[in-house]
Amino acid sequence: MEKITDATFEEEVLKAEGTVAIDFGATWCGPCKKLDPIMEDLAVEYDGRIKVRKVDVGEAPGIAQNYRVLSVPQVLFFNGGKVVDAVIGLVNKPKLVELFEKHC
Repeated sequence: MEKITDATFEEEVLKAEGTVAIDFGATWCGPCKKLDPIMEDLAVEYDGRIKVRKVDVGEAPGIAQNYRVLSVPQVLFFNGGKVVDAVIGLVNKPKLVELFEKHC
């Protein structure tokens, strides 16, 4: 899963065509580590339909602050440069699949 930085956020997310799912997490976050393999699977399963990217809040605090990401893990769904959906906390794969299907 490709990482988003302050330098790549605008091009990769705000100017992207279609839906982008951003997994906000941190290296010190236990639940984030449990979510990582699920998001990796979804990135493969939805390749070509939804872009899946990762933001480490420690490496890109400006992005997290701008979108009021106060707790991690958190997945934000962007379309047309705007947040269209969000899920906070560690959720199971079926719940994420439901959201991915909604935004395909």
